[in-house]
Order: sequence, then structure tokens, then C-alpha cells
Amino acid sequence: MNVRPLRSEADYEAALERIDALMGAKPGTKKGDELEVLVTLVEAYEEKHYPIDPPDPVEAIKFAMEQFGLTQSDLVALLGGSRSRASELLNRKRRLSLTQAQVLHEKWNVPAEALLRRYDLDKDDQREKA
Repeated sequence: MNVRPLRSEADYEAALERIDALMGAKPGTKKGDELEVLVTLVEAYEEKHYPIDPPDPVEAIKFAMEQFGLTQSDLVALLGGSRSRASELLNRKRRLSLTQAQVLHEKWNVPAEALLRRYDLDKDDQREKA
């Protein structure tokens, strides 16, 4: 096993090829250990060079609803208010409040990091208010 830090895109590509060759290696074996170390190195390289931003609050809510088979009515029941308020939230006509973000995080396990991100309201709505 000749494992070393990934310092370039070429190192990264070579590590991916080696991982592909090692897929299926049994854990605890020499090849299994090499695979585990390479995967860790690749993950670290990808986090640094190809970061993925968390979704904005509306997308995070929609994803949670889709994952758990929830509807807009479920959102209304969770946050209170009316169906039109939930619609405004999901259509970017109204901002998510801090209290709503806390409830979504606690009850639906939506990541707080996503719920607290800044996001734009629908441009049509912004023009109407101007």
C-alpha cells in the first residue's frame, strides 16, 4: 500500500481509479484497509475542492416534505397559520421566521444550517412591494 496525500487533481483521479479497483475488498484485509484510507482521503479532498452548499430554506423544507410524504396541510398543522401562508412560504412570497425554522428543525429534523441561510423572495413579489 502506497498511500499519500492528495495534492493535485491528478492525485485525486488516481485515487478514484484505485478505489474503483479495490471496490469489494473485504474489511480488515490489506486491500480493505487501503480502500478505507483512500476513501477518507478522497472525501477530504472533495470537501476542500468541491464543496456543496446546503440548500436554501425553501428547498430544504420541500425536500423534507418529499422524503417524509408530507403535504402543505402538514406544514400548516406544524407551523400554524393558514394554507395561504404556507403557500406563500413555499412559493417564496414570505420569509421563514426564526420560530418556524426552530420548529421545522426540531419536529421534521430539517438541518438548522439550511433553514437559517439567506434566500431571495420571488422577484415578482418584490416588485409589487416596491
